[in-house]
Amino acid sequence: MKIVKITSHVLQCDMPEELGYSQQYYAKRTAHLVEIETDEGITGWGECFGPGNVAIANKTIVEKVIQPMILGMDPMDRDVIWHKVYNLLRDHGQKGMPLQSMSGVDIALWDIAGKVTGQPIHKLIGGAHRTQVAAYGYGMMLKRESVDDHVARFVDEAAAIRDMGFAATKMKVGLGPRDDVKLIDAVRRGVGDDFDFMADANHAYNTHDAFYVGRAMEEAGAFWFEEPVAPEDLDGYKELRAGLKVNISGGEAEFNRWGWRQILENRGLDIAQPEVCALGGITEYLRVLALCHAHFTPVINHVWGSAIAVATNLQLLAAMPPLPGGLFPREPWLEFDTTENRFRDNLLAEPLDIQGQVARNGYVEIPTAPGIGVEPDRAFIAQYELDL
Repeated sequence: MKIVKITSHVLQCDMPEELGYSQQYYAKRTAHLVEIETDEGITGWGECFGPGNVAIANKTIVEKVIQPMILGMDPMDRDVIWHKVYNLLRDHGQKGMPLQSMSGVDIALWDIAGKVTGQPIHKLIGGAHRTQVAAYGYGMMLKRESVDDHVARFVDEAAAIRDMGFAATKMKVGLGPRDDVKLIDAVRRGVGDDFDFMADANHAYNTHDAFYVGRAMEEAGAFWFEEPVAPEDLDGYKELRAGLKVNISGGEAEFNRWGWRQILENRGLDIAQPEVCALGGITEYLRVLALCHAHFTPVINHVWGSAIAVATNLQLLAAMPPLPGGLFPREPWLEFDTTENRFRDNLLAEPLDIQGQVARNGYVEIPTAPGIGVEPDRAFIAQYELDL
């Protein structure tokens, strides 16, 4: 079997309303899908992390840089392909967009492998530790509105997400430390006393301000404080973990095993959040997962993107061993964006219906079809694909 073509599909649409986080507001949603075709008619699908113009730039990397390197190779040789591409691109970036682009290619190769063997990816990894997972719903995005309007909205949104059946909820912060404390208190009021919530700062703070907000999170009984400081600030993470009771989480902006080795050896995280569509794909994710568990750091995957990303993460969550093990281990959760996302909800020929599953029984079933377990609707792709 040989790889004969790689196509990068960048999908984009206007969102119903503008949303924001600590770094920017955005009004368009983007998904970057990778399709790999073989000479035996088997096609694999993957996804690259990165919105907007990042996705457009990554399309060039996928089609013009990576594709010529691996055309004619056996798609089953995933590790050989991974190292060939990484070694040839090492001089041009060991992190960032080259790894995002490689991630989509690698996931598509795993999808092909599953289809060749007739097995879902979790079987190829080693089997399913669980057949369903709970999910947490995030929302409470930033908008161009007053602090008081944010507070009122966050109370209502937090309660609504709880009532949808999710196991926990996550909010955005980034208005500034004092105003963010008001948002944290609002979410606690919205969900009540016995429901887990988390806050994602998207690296908005310096260490001093992160301590200020983190102490408010302690008072509110928050479960984790996500990306409080810049991903490069390893010492800041270490100081925050040592000085705060709330769990410190992060890692979505880190790439490959070497970047993750630095984070984990520094002991700055209570919870690791690798992003499979960015760090190097499933091949590299499995190495990062092994590193995290070798450092006794639990993993709750970062999930952002289309239904391809969600399905890929469901396969990985099924295959993730419990840490440290026992009769009643804390199980991993699926991260789920509760805002409108047609590239997740309407992309597939047979939708996953995550929110419907959660509403019915509080859990999401792991797909058992070969590969990532889902197939996109080509007519839907054609409707939203950018003409580049």
